[in-house]
Amino acid sequence: MNSGEPPASSSLGNAGEEEEEDDFYWDAEAEAELQAIEAAYAAAKRRRLPDWPSPNPVTASASASGGCSPAPPWAPSPPAFRGNVKARYQPVMFNGKIVYCRTPSEVEKATRDILCKIETMKASGQVSLGFDLEWRPFPRRGDPPCKVAVMQLCMERTRCYVMHIIHSGVPPVLKSLLEDSSSVKVGICIDNDARKMFNDYDVHVQPLMDLSNLANAKLGFPPKRWSLASLTEMVTCRELPKPSNIRMGNWEAYVLSKQQLQYAATDAYISWHLYEEKRTPYLSVSITVRLGT
Repeated sequence: MNSGEPPASSSLGNAGEEEEEDDFYWDAEAEAELQAIEAAYAAAKRRRLPDWPSPNPVTASASASGGCSPAPPWAPSPPAFRGNVKARYQPVMFNGKIVYCRTPSEVEKATRDILCKIETMKASGQVSLGFDLEWRPFPRRGDPPCKVAVMQLCMERTRCYVMHIIHSGVPPVLKSLLEDSSSVKVGICIDNDARKMFNDYDVHVQPLMDLSNLANAKLGFPPKRWSLASLTEMVTCRELPKPSNIRMGNWEAYVLSKQQLQYAATDAYISWHLYEEKRTPYLSVSITVRLGT
C-alpha cells in the first residue's frame, strides 16, 4: 500500500454474498484519538527509575586517574529472593519443655531424671546426650577467662535441661553423669568444651562425638570445620538463629532470660537431633536431594 492511499479494511457478508470493500477515511477525530494513545504510551515509558546506589568512590577515583574504564553511573541492587526460597530457611527452634536449674538441689534432681532415662534406654545401645556450654565471652581487663556459666543437656524432642552451674556448681551426681561412658556427649567442637569443663570444674567429660568430624565422614565433601549453624542448614535446610545480643550476652546473670533459655536449649537439642539422624540414611539422603543427584 502506498503511503498516500487511505488504508482499507474488509468485512465478510452472509454466505453466498459477494465480498464488499468499504473505504476508511482518516478524519480529525481519529487523529486526535491516535495522538492520545501515543501520549499515554510515552508517559508510561518515562516512569521514574528507582533510586540506585551512588558510584563506588574508590572506582570513581581510579577511573579519573586512568587506571580503568569509567564505572557506570549506577549499579543494580542484588535480586530479592521471595516465596519458596525463604521457606527453605525457616528458623529451627526447640519447642519442648525447658527445665531450668540454678540451685544445687535443682541440678541434682534434673541429673537423676536424666540418669533414670539413660538406664531405661541403654539396653538398646549407647545413649546420645546433646551437650553445649555458654560463658561470658569478655572478662574484665586483667581478669582470667570467665568460667563456664551454663550447661545444656538434651536427649529427646520433648525436654531439655539448662543448668546454671555458675550459681549451682557441679554436684557430684552431675560430675558422675558427665564422666559416665553409658552416654555419648555430642556437639560441635566438643573437645574444646570438654577441655573448658576440665579447666573450670575439674570434670572429665567423656565419651565425646564431634558433629563436625561426623559430618565430614558422612557427607563426602572435602573436610571442613563446621559450625552448628552451617551444619544445621546443610542437613535440615533450616536456619539456626544466632543473635549476637544473646550469644555474646551475660550468661552469669542472676536469672537467665526467656530468650537465653530458648537459645541454650535449641543448641543442645539440635546437636542431639543431628547425631540421631546419622543412625538413619537421612543425613546422606538429604544431601543427595539438595544436590539433585
